Amino acid sequence: MAFFDLSLDQLRAYLPPRDEPADFDAFWQQTLADARQTPLDARFEPVDYGLSTVETFDVTFNGYGGQPIKGWLQLPRQRGIPTDRGAGRLPCVVEYLGYGGGRGFATAWLLWASAGYAHLVMDTRGQGSAWSKGDTPDIESDGGNPQFPGFMTRGILRRETYYYRRVFTDAVRAIEAAQSHPAIDGARIAVSGGSQGGGISLAACGLVPEVQVAMPDVPFLCHYRRATEITDAHPYQEIARYLMTHRDKEDAAFNTLSYFDGVNFAARANAQALFSTALMDEICPPSTVFAAYNHYAGAKEIRVWRYNHHEGGAAYQTQEKIRFLRGIWG
Repeated sequence: MAFFDLSLDQLRAYLPPRDEPADFDAFWQQTLADARQTPLDARFEPVDYGLSTVETFDVTFNGYGGQPIKGWLQLPRQRGIPTDRGAGRLPCVVEYLGYGGGRGFATAWLLWASAGYAHLVMDTRGQGSAWSKGDTPDIESDGGNPQFPGFMTRGILRRETYYYRRVFTDAVRAIEAAQSHPAIDGARIAVSGGSQGGGISLAACGLVPEVQVAMPDVPFLCHYRRATEITDAHPYQEIARYLMTHRDKEDAAFNTLSYFDGVNFAARANAQALFSTALMDEICPPSTVFAAYNHYAGAKEIRVWRYNHHEGGAAYQTQEKIRFLRGIWG
């Protein structure tokens, strides 16, 4: 794949109109209020993976519809003693996963605890059979519709039934689960993830004003209509393939997607942000990333990887994120 999207100068200036429903905020306020009717009931069960420097907990909390969501919490073993005033409590990175993957084994998630931070990894409901195993089912309690294989069109005809309503609600509850742990400083929360995880991060920081830092890498779930028109790559292609068959559902589908667009969440976010994008990324085209970045309301930086595809900066971007957090939290 060569360069296929706008030039970098055009990308930096790209500020498309936002397709935002008038009741966007009311919809999400009600969704989260409904979720909070069920106690969070966050549980952290110690697990021994034979790690001498990292303490591991098997996490379960109640997400959308009161349904149990799994995760991992990793803590560095060497840390101060927490007090009621917060001394000794750790800042925490809450991480969301890429499309199709699940939480896997805790040994895959050692970076942030090794850097001295708490690290909560949220399992993505219904996923976890494409590249890493998952342990959280997706219970479609609100109904749905026939879908193209995958998750992008699951429940797409109504905002109430759309799959990512459940996922984004889980993401907010994951932050609340992290804040509930006695070793974690609830005022120092970062959200992070790549691809789908980047899109979920944008939703989370747009919905939770207390999030201090956001680090979305090559974020998915942004500027849906443009994405479906300029790339044939999956997962956006799932939407196009669905509409190829359901020719009369275009307006309904994109109306639903407007409630879940990372561009609209970015316009509400105030966390200090570090984005990344890759100019040859055909899965999450750079113009869709810059649409969210340029609308982002908080302080922001972006790293551009000119000759990379969806892998983005990979280990280079990891170094950028470590330096970024060190500059904020030390």
